Amino acid sequence: MDQHSLGQLFALLAALTWAGALVLFKHSGERVPPLALNLFKNAVGLVLLSATLVFLREGLATLAGFSLADVCILAVSGVIGIALADTLLLFSLNQVGLGILSIVDCLYSPFVIVLSALLLSETLGWPVYVGGGLILFGVATSSRHPAPPGRTRAQLALGVLIGALAMGMIALGIVIAKPVLDAAGFPVFWATTIRACAGTIALGMMSLASPRRRAYWSVFRPSREWKALIPGSVLAMYLATVFWIAGFKYTHASVASILNQTTVVFALILATVVLKEPFTRRKLRAVVLACCGIALVTFREPAEQIVRYYWPG
Repeated sequence: MDQHSLGQLFALLAALTWAGALVLFKHSGERVPPLALNLFKNAVGLVLLSATLVFLREGLATLAGFSLADVCILAVSGVIGIALADTLLLFSLNQVGLGILSIVDCLYSPFVIVLSALLLSETLGWPVYVGGGLILFGVATSSRHPAPPGRTRAQLALGVLIGALAMGMIALGIVIAKPVLDAAGFPVFWATTIRACAGTIALGMMSLASPRRRAYWSVFRPSREWKALIPGSVLAMYLATVFWIAGFKYTHASVASILNQTTVVFALILATVVLKEPFTRRKLRAVVLACCGIALVTFREPAEQIVRYYWPG
């Protein structure tokens, strides 16, 4: 298997494991505040990542060949993409449910592509704009869906908006890290651990500065919520994150981001089968629009070639 194929496999595995984690977080999310849930998730992930580095015998000496600037960029990426974005994402999950959030998640790919064009000088074409418009239309359609039980339409709209903001921040976090991940031989587990460590420290500082700090830290006391929190944290902060970083390391940012979007398929299936969320016609329309947009963005080069063939002018 060549490098790009390996990266694409990792991107698909990231989508599957992340969807599974969201199902578990939905079970406990309404009883555990998003910041506390995110802090617990990161702490579990950081322990597992540190243990993996010890097992692989990748000590601090492994980083000797990389600059402090690279490490700082990864740390900033972790604060943006893990501490801030994941907290917003978990709040959105509580407000809108997994099915609608999976549609909002489709914004991630256009955000990555646009930010890659702005920050990494990757080329855009008309399919990106059209595909992005279809995805936005799909998200707007999902926001008009009836609110989940116990939620108002205003809460649904706010949840969709916050979910969109979270997607933008996750995209920004990985795009600014992409040049560092491209550096020759930068280890995936160390890159993941640095981001997780920075995100956990930031969340710890945020929680300690809050009047609700006791409530936030009480999540570390053993409770029945751990039945969902621990496996969800392993999936989200260990497996999904490692697969996600590896996908971006071994293939192009735009390709990895598109394959990550298959989360929408996995999440909708799990939301319907496991969480018993209704799969309505409006959700179907939103998914079709979003998936058409994703397909157009994914295959933008063939689309441009077809248009140039039939309309050479």
